[in-house]
Amino acid sequence: MPLPFEPLTLVHVVFSSRIAGGERHCIDLANAQAALGHRVHVIGSANSAVAAALAPGVRFHGLSLPLLRGWRVAALARRLGADVCHGHLGPACKAVAHVRRSARIGTLHVGYKAHHHARLDGLVCVNRAQRDSLPGGAALASVIYNWAPERDAAAAARHTDLRAELGLTPEQLLVGSVGRLHSSKGMDLLIAGFKTHAPADAVLAILGEGPDEAMLKGMVAGDPRIRLLGFRSDVDQSLNAFDLFVSPSREEAFPLAILEAMRAGRPVLSTATQGPLEMLAGQPARLVPVGNADALGRAIAEEIDRLRPLCARQRVVTYATAAYDRANAVARTLGFYRDVLLRQATRAKTFEDEDEAIIAG
Repeated sequence: MPLPFEPLTLVHVVFSSRIAGGERHCIDLANAQAALGHRVHVIGSANSAVAAALAPGVRFHGLSLPLLRGWRVAALARRLGADVCHGHLGPACKAVAHVRRSARIGTLHVGYKAHHHARLDGLVCVNRAQRDSLPGGAALASVIYNWAPERDAAAAARHTDLRAELGLTPEQLLVGSVGRLHSSKGMDLLIAGFKTHAPADAVLAILGEGPDEAMLKGMVAGDPRIRLLGFRSDVDQSLNAFDLFVSPSREEAFPLAILEAMRAGRPVLSTATQGPLEMLAGQPARLVPVGNADALGRAIAEEIDRLRPLCARQRVVTYATAAYDRANAVARTLGFYRDVLLRQATRAKTFEDEDEAIIAG
């Protein structure tokens, strides 16, 4: 396999119909690679929200049915002449494993699962714990941290004011969270802890949508302090309105929402899941045990008491974020592609030499 000349033909695969953390990372990576002059394609589900978020230089290919996705991805990647086929989230990585003649890459947005990732050529780990726990003989791996995606210029132009929208007085503190309404994200723990321990004048806003929405609305049970706001495109502006950002997840490899909160200078309170343990080490943030609604609620109440006497300017937090630089991460991802391609080319040459030696007797 000879190494391809620049620019590369890159095919990303993500099958989600809606946009959450892993999808946003895929979109921003594809857009950044296209801006650098590479030929970039994204394969996804037809009518996916991903298509509209891609830059004009990225071509989207929608698959109308989930049947035989691995075979169809392989055929499309071959037709496009893909040098690299990069899967995002488990089902996409499983499909990418069917590809031939391309470097098969997967990003561990959640974690390693053999049935999704064992047949890939390269694995992008989003934290060191992932890399250190990979099974022996696994694919070439590299730790490349995620980054906060570029701000949505259209949303910023609308100048939304979440505090005014919620009817808050200047004295009220707003606790906020952003994430999919799914058990893994722990929004039920956040609601339970907030209801039990937060002061009467505090407000909780949760941005996101997902399968647990009806259950969470039942938990709110008419508590006027808690607002489920659904999907919003103005996440950055909403973060600026939060006095405290909370990540209540039960599992989290590398939460983009925490990075965005850090970029906005918001105080961060998070459960001590795998990603935040590494991201927030040495940072001015607070960690609490995973899966403990009471500990989470008590920590929220304590943080509100700490923040209340401070003015808005004094509540701004400065974080060390150089490790999560977008340009550096994009460059390292492209470098990893080349490492995998070189490894494949070296192996192919070794097999070729061995065959010639056998023929020569």
